[in-house]
Amino acid sequence: MNFSRTFTPRIPKRYLLFIAAVVWTFAGGMLLTKGVGLLFSNLEFIWIILPVSIVGGVLFYMLLFAKISLKHSKRIINLKIEKPCLFSFFNIRSYVMMTLMITMGIMLRRSGWVSTEYFSIIDITMGIPLFLSAFRFYYYGVYYRMISSKLA
Repeated sequence: MNFSRTFTPRIPKRYLLFIAAVVWTFAGGMLLTKGVGLLFSNLEFIWIILPVSIVGGVLFYMLLFAKISLKHSKRIINLKIEKPCLFSFFNIRSYVMMTLMITMGIMLRRSGWVSTEYFSIIDITMGIPLFLSAFRFYYYGVYYRMISSKLA
């Protein structure tokens, strides 16, 4: 009896897509909430910050996050195991990247190198592509049967 296989939390691939969607929604929502909160605490430049953040976020999504979410969706759908580990919505490289990004964000906030006014731009610009990417996971989860036959 293999201990790690016996006690590994496993779920169907379709539900793994929903887990990924919730994680990405939470991350994007958290950044958007922080960013908008900071934005309204500094109303002086809202007319510049908001459009720059929205355009930057949409560009980030189109140029980077759309490809990343598609890659993760395809990887999940094409996993050889029908019930993969609950935590396999990311691969190891993505977990490392996520950890580095969170650590850098915390360090940047605590260091005082960047004024808090600028964090609204950073948070909104990063929250938008995360939040938009979550919708791909929701879509692929809802239409799993139809999509999995096309992507396999």
